[in-house]
Amino acid sequence: MKTFKKSMIAGVVAFSALFAAGSVSAAPKKFAGDLAYEHVQYLTEEIGPRVAGSANETKAREYIVNELEKLDLKVEEQEFSYTRGKNTTESANVVALKDNKHTDKQVIVGAHYDSVSMGKGADDNASSVGVILETAKALEKRNLNYDVKFVFFGAEEVGLQGSKYYANNMSDEEIENTIGMINLDSLLAGDHIYVYGGAGEGGWIRDLALDIADKKKIPLQTNPGINPEYPEGTTGDWSDHAPFKAKGITIAYFEATNWHLGDQDGYTQTEKHGGVWHTENDTLAFLEAEFPGRVQEHLNHFTNMLTWVLTDIKKEL
Repeated sequence: MKTFKKSMIAGVVAFSALFAAGSVSAAPKKFAGDLAYEHVQYLTEEIGPRVAGSANETKAREYIVNELEKLDLKVEEQEFSYTRGKNTTESANVVALKDNKHTDKQVIVGAHYDSVSMGKGADDNASSVGVILETAKALEKRNLNYDVKFVFFGAEEVGLQGSKYYANNMSDEEIENTIGMINLDSLLAGDHIYVYGGAGEGGWIRDLALDIADKKKIPLQTNPGINPEYPEGTTGDWSDHAPFKAKGITIAYFEATNWHLGDQDGYTQTEKHGGVWHTENDTLAFLEAEFPGRVQEHLNHFTNMLTWVLTDIKKEL
């Protein structure tokens, strides 16, 4: 019997060790932002700079369409052209609808997918594309209060061409039915994470986001209003929210930067390296070397925030 017991105990120990080893080698649980990181990695490392009108911008658009078509969304491309000087260039927006069959009211969530030629456009703006793609997947099976249109704009870096085209082609009915437009731009490099909105009652989506962040212990803040040209809680009209704001649509805008630096206008993103966007430093390699943990942390925060805001948002027109 002693021999049998020893053999049995040895077998149990061996099995336990094997199980433990299997547990260690099992695929780790994914956290919010992990999938967004994979999208950023593909857009920047496999495709690279995505200059408006270029073959790489087209590749990025095809990648976005392919990812969206994996989800239960109605996906279409909105082609447009723009002229600068004597040159006419072709680009397109990607529009994906998460339909609520009980309402025509909608929230638009947007970000540009093009970049400048310097760097690889990780911060500006593969970061936002990744966050929206992950959020769209996270919300795929959830019932939301409104339709959600995820819009990926082409040619932002040459004068907000994609968002201008989309906004200018909205019908009066669509404008009336739009609860708000949430823009995301440059989420990785900045020292702090922010959300902005309009003045007065036009800031209700921003205020919703700040309230959620406070409850969830997310270090989200807003423009402190140090610069009188940009009152507290607001921002400038330099990204894809601007054409929607011009149509009288409530906007919110997520970004990472540092309003305490430089001209205190949000353009100087970091204390350590100043601005990263539109420079050769706008790569994952640089950001992860110089700001360890920041990329993953920001992707986690912004993915969670966008998911929570779209889940909780409710406003009667």
